[in-house]
Amino acid sequence: MTELDPGLYFLSEFVGTAMLVLLGCGVVANVVLAQTKGFAGGTLMINWGWGLGVFAGFLVSAYSGAVLNPAVGLGLMIAGTITPWMFALATVAEVLGGIVGAVLCWVSYKKHFDAEPDAANKLGVFSTGPAIRGAGFNLVTEIIATFVLVFVIFAFADYGDISVGVPGGLGPLTGLPVALLVVGIGASLGGPTGYAINPARDLGPRIAHALLPIAGKGSSDWGYAWIPVVGPLAGGALAALAAPLLLGLAA
Repeated sequence: MTELDPGLYFLSEFVGTAMLVLLGCGVVANVVLAQTKGFAGGTLMINWGWGLGVFAGFLVSAYSGAVLNPAVGLGLMIAGTITPWMFALATVAEVLGGIVGAVLCWVSYKKHFDAEPDAANKLGVFSTGPAIRGAGFNLVTEIIATFVLVFVIFAFADYGDISVGVPGGLGPLTGLPVALLVVGIGASLGGPTGYAINPARDLGPRIAHALLPIAGKGSSDWGYAWIPVVGPLAGGALAALAAPLLLGLAA
């Protein structure tokens, strides 16, 4: 592996995650906030928006290998693809990128946030929440959905279609399989919790929601916030442990 410049590695993960979150939170805002052009566009519009946000994030973070997700990063670290310092540096960059992406989304939809009467819709633009609250099952849902994400990413890597965690390993369409995977996970497993499947995607925007001067925003629901962090990390770790056995990746 080419020697990494830590500053460029950090910047790559920061910019990629900011792009991902801007477009992902943006599609939610377009669907749920009052008086937008995309109002009531439905969950599939949100699924596709997040998937394409992932694709855009991949394209602008080629230097770092487009980790963009601490759950993916943890899986790569367990597999030995990235080092612990790379994982830590990427995770900080991803959370900060998530905050900035969410702030840019708020700026873009400022008038619509002001016009939206429902505080839950405002929070829903920034972070996930359960359709039916139950910590145990909500956690299991996030573990399963993130296991699928990371396990299939390992399968992509095994087939040589994708290189994550390796600088310069991305071609123009390399992120497309992951983008489609995110759409599929959202359509199939997104119903119970809104499929965070990425701690930085949920925590960064939730911090932004707490800090921004959003009129009538209500609570940031910190009592739930640990689930979209712990669940994806657990799912990513389990996928990394299962992949060598179930995909035949062991040396």
